[in-house]
Amino acid sequence: MSATDMVQGMIDELTEALADAAKHDRGNSAAGTRVRKAMQSIKAAAQGVRTQVQNDKSSR
Repeated sequence: MSATDMVQGMIDELTEALADAAKHDRGNSAAGTRVRKAMQSIKAAAQGVRTQVQNDKSSR
């Protein structure tokens, strides 16, 4: 998978989490749990992007 595709996936996840973030701001604690879960997933995806870019750099 390309770095571009990986970053686009992260953007898509963030966009989906935005609605839950707004619900959390209005006091919905279950939405806060979903936001935290999405952020953990995005954190892992970001590490994947870092690894991919480093591997690409090393192989050139």
